[in-house]
Order: sequence, then C-alpha cells, then structure tokens
Amino acid sequence: MNCSFKFSAKLIVYLFFLLFVCNPNSSLGQSKPNIILFLIDDMGWQDCSVPFDQTKSPLNQRYHTPNMEKMASQGMKFTNAYATPVCTPTRTSLLTGMNAAHHGVTNWTSPQRNTNSDNPDAQLQAVDWNMNGLSPVPNISKTVYATPFPKLLAQAGYYTIHVGKAHWASMGTPGANPYNMGFQVNIAGHAAGHPQSYLGKDNYGNLPGKASAQAVPDLEEYFGTDSFLTEALTLEAIKALEQPVKNKQPFFLNMAHYAVHTPIMADKRFVQKYYDQGLDSTEARYASLVEGMDKSLGDLMQWLDQKGIASNTIIMFISDNGGLSLKPQRGGAAHSQNLPLRAGKGSVYEGGIRIPMLVQWPNKVPANSIAKQYVIVEDFFPSILALAGINNPKLVQTIDGKSFLPVLKNPLFQDSTRSLVWHYPNKWIPNDGPGINYFSAIRQGNWKLVYNQRNGRKELYHLSKDLGETNDLSNEFPNKVQALSQLLSQQLTHWKAKMPIVISTGKPVPFPSER
Repeated sequence: MNCSFKFSAKLIVYLFFLLFVCNPNSSLGQSKPNIILFLIDDMGWQDCSVPFDQTKSPLNQRYHTPNMEKMASQGMKFTNAYATPVCTPTRTSLLTGMNAAHHGVTNWTSPQRNTNSDNPDAQLQAVDWNMNGLSPVPNISKTVYATPFPKLLAQAGYYTIHVGKAHWASMGTPGANPYNMGFQVNIAGHAAGHPQSYLGKDNYGNLPGKASAQAVPDLEEYFGTDSFLTEALTLEAIKALEQPVKNKQPFFLNMAHYAVHTPIMADKRFVQKYYDQGLDSTEARYASLVEGMDKSLGDLMQWLDQKGIASNTIIMFISDNGGLSLKPQRGGAAHSQNLPLRAGKGSVYEGGIRIPMLVQWPNKVPANSIAKQYVIVEDFFPSILALAGINNPKLVQTIDGKSFLPVLKNPLFQDSTRSLVWHYPNKWIPNDGPGINYFSAIRQGNWKLVYNQRNGRKELYHLSKDLGETNDLSNEFPNKVQALSQLLSQQLTHWKAKMPIVISTGKPVPFPSER
C-alpha cells in the first residue's frame, strides 16, 4: 500500500513536470511567449542572402543579410509563403484574419479620406472598395469593421507595441491610429504608406514648409542627425521593450519597417560595398536598405539574448508583398528583380505575392528546418492568437486564415487540398503589366489559375515544375481550368467580392466560371 502510494506520488510529480515544461502558456510554468512580428515593406522573395528557392541564386549572392541567415539556421524557413500584391490589403488581412476579397480593402489606402487610389481606366469603372481601410469601430464609411488581434492580445495581458509603418486606414478614421487597434505604444505609425525621407538630417520629412502626409512622426530626438530611419526605429523599439521586460509581462512587438519601400535612399553605413560590386546606383541603394533592415533584426535578436528572454520569444519575419520590379523605381531590366519569379509588386504572378517568411522559437520550432506547405498572410491572425493561448476569441468578423502551428510542429506537414485566393479588381499603375491591374488568381496544391478580369483569359501553371509561370497549360488541362474557375468563383461569390464595372455595358465583369 505504502509502495503503491509512493509510486503514484512520483507519477503525479512527473506529470506535473511535463505540464510545467511543455505548456508555454501555463501560469505555473513558463510565462506566455513574447512575440515579435518583423514586417518588411516591399521586400521580394529574392532580396536576401537566404535562398528560399532550392539553390542560391545570383540575387541571393548580391545581398548581405547575415541575421536572416542566422534566424533561418535557428528556426523554420517557409518557401511557399504569400501576401497580397500591395501593402494595405496585406496589412488588413494580417490584423483581421480575412482574405482581401472578403474584407474589401483591395488596394492601398490614400492618406486622404474618401480618396480612391485607383488610376482611371477607359474600359473599366473603379470598383466600389473599402478605400478608407480597416476600422475597429462600426459604421465608418468605406471601411471594413473587424476586431484586430493586437486588441485581443492586450486584453489577454500582453504589452502591445507598434513601431514603424501602419497604413491601415485613411486620416481621420479610427483605423489610422494604432492606439485604436489595441496597441499601448505607437512609434511612427500613421496613415501614410511610405516615408518622405529616410534621413535624420531631413527630419524624416518634417522640414518647415516641405512636410507632406508622408513625413514620419514621433522621432524628433533624431532630427538633424545622421541616424537612418531604420536605425532610429530600432532604437525606439528597444526602448519601448524595456518596460514589459522590467515588469515581466509578455509583449507583442509589431516591428513594421518602412524599409525597403521607395524612396530608394542610400544607407551610408552599407552602400559603398554595393557600389564596389558594380551595381547601378539604384540597386546599390536598394541593397543598402536591405542590409540596414537586417542589422535591425540582428540588433533585436542580440538584445533578447542580453536580456535572457530569447528562449521565450517567437520571432516571425515576413514582407507585405513581392519586390518592386518597375522602372525607374528599380534599376536593371523591368520585372527582372525577382527572378526566377515572374513580375513583382502589384502582380498576382509569383513575383508579386510570394514573400520571404521565417519563424524562430528556440526549443519549440525545429532549427534549420524548411516548410514547403503554402501559407498566406491571413494565417498569422489565428496562429498568433494560438501561440498566445487565446482560444475562441470574441470577434465581429469571420476568419479565413488557418493556423500554421501544425507546420511549426512538423515542417513536413502538407495540405494540398486548401485553396489560396488573390483578388485585385483595381488599377494600381497607369499602364497594365504582367499580372498587374484587374486580375484574380487561385492556388490549390501545385496548380495555379490566373484570371484576367479585363479580357477573360485564364492561364494555368504547375508551380512545382514551372516556378516562373512561363508555360501556360490551360489548353492541355481544360478540366483543371474549369475546376479552378468554379472554385475561385464560388469563393469570390461567398465573400461577396466586388468586380469592376464594364463601362460600355454597365455590367460587372463576370466571375471566372461565367466565361
């Protein structure tokens, strides 16, 4: 009897030990994990020295991102991660867990309220989209009303910090202010989508008589100095993190850099090496922006180590869309900057939507692992909440994203039945480009259908065999075209997605299955 009691007691202690070690959200064990979302603006899939393709490319060899390399070696690399073609739709999907076709913020929002950022078109009338962006409160004109996940994190005891670019909504609406989204600290986030200047000597645009809506707020301490914007934001982020660490409170940091968006300005700390490589001036400056971003990542990782909290901190690295590939904003031949991916920012081809993604969580996420499962930006909403131990939150929106925690536990996890949808019923630039302006697309497994809203053309690609989308298989596999057209149309209909109006007929562009 006594022996049996001792054995049972030991078993209970052992089970308690397992609970203590394995449950990161247990109040008796390790505290809830800190979470850092390291979000880069306009960074392409190839814009780093980490190869997200099977082999290292000439573009990978151009860039110097040792901290991304370190993060990849210590965590998981996602080779099939996606965003939307441009910034605000991605950022809205991120905060709401909704697909862009569902939330209706399908183009970038202008800082000016009720201003359509679409370019005029002779054939198609501008779609009636949510041009004022995301709103955390109801009944704001031309917005999607949704519950942002930072608000849920704050309610669950997280100290929430936003640093850098916000660009969720137009000025004068609630969504333009990060405090209304659930952030307890906001540094430099407002309605604009790019900085007026990256230079401290320019006051980041805040010069008397010269400031525009893009002038970066909140960084007066660095005015008139040589501090590059990326560095100033990093220093301020670290200052803000001191408070929750001191209080032993879990934190969420939305480290949303303005880099590497235009204006492409040289970071003097790094640019000379790229001039020495023989890059043209634009590409050398761009590469210096990339390296400055990587230094920021390294500085944060070093700080976590110094504070002894790296083991309980999850870092997620993503970009908000593919890399810019247009001249004169980028050097080199047009649409060559993301090769082997086709096109770039603004396009539903892979160059516009496939993004670099890394996740690091020591002793939880397998080190030096590679995940081939395709994921999309709205998946971050349920994933972050699950990592924070927030179950069944009260939301006003329906979530489209799926948690990628199964992938973090097992990089070999595969679900080829899931469909990813992109919908861009807008005119981003004045002249059409490859997959740019009025396109939709769907991916299921390795098959991808691209739908041209302007002329009804459908293209079919097999991505595992044709990453560059150069071989249209629509004539060879008509049944697959029909099946994906139907699937895409059903999803767009379910979400009540808007289609542009044909000016000559006054009727909306048909869904893919109707053509």
